[in-house]
Amino acid sequence: MVLVVVMGVSGSGKSTVGSLLADKLGWKFYDGDDYHPEENRKKMAEGIPLNDQDRLPWLCHLHDILMREHASGQNAILVCSALKKVYRCILENGKIDCQSLNNQQEEKGSAPRKILFVHLAGPMGLIASRLEKRSGHFMPPTLLQSQFDTLEPPCAPENFITVGLEKPVLEIVSEIERHIRSLY
Repeated sequence: MVLVVVMGVSGSGKSTVGSLLADKLGWKFYDGDDYHPEENRKKMAEGIPLNDQDRLPWLCHLHDILMREHASGQNAILVCSALKKVYRCILENGKIDCQSLNNQQEEKGSAPRKILFVHLAGPMGLIASRLEKRSGHFMPPTLLQSQFDTLEPPCAPENFITVGLEKPVLEIVSEIERHIRSLY
């Protein structure tokens, strides 16, 4: 059973890459944007960045979706910005106090559930040009800088890969698929 979270700033192509990858692998697909409460959507549409308090219930809901898939033995792909390490911890563990949780797991000798985080990374200019061409999304291009300011790229000991956005989308999907197949 494999859980993958495709993450990155708005406009990095998470939904496109995640849905194509899910189709190619025959896995369930969830777009985290579909689960934002209306208040969050309204705030972003008004050009106001979300804060941690806005994101917490949303992240916990996404964690519940991932754990439901895990419990049923389903492979699944979720796309979610997951910009901060603590957000990724909440997606994986459903807890805010990640350091305490990690210490408890080490003491008990149990391994945490592992989600593979796929970070779609690229230069701000490339992503900004993509956002300018996108229509019908509640996240305006003016919030891109706030996303880059918030971003804490994944690092060890997190379970992740970083994929550059300069390649064609199908190449990106194939690279992620190869990585998943090599691990699982």
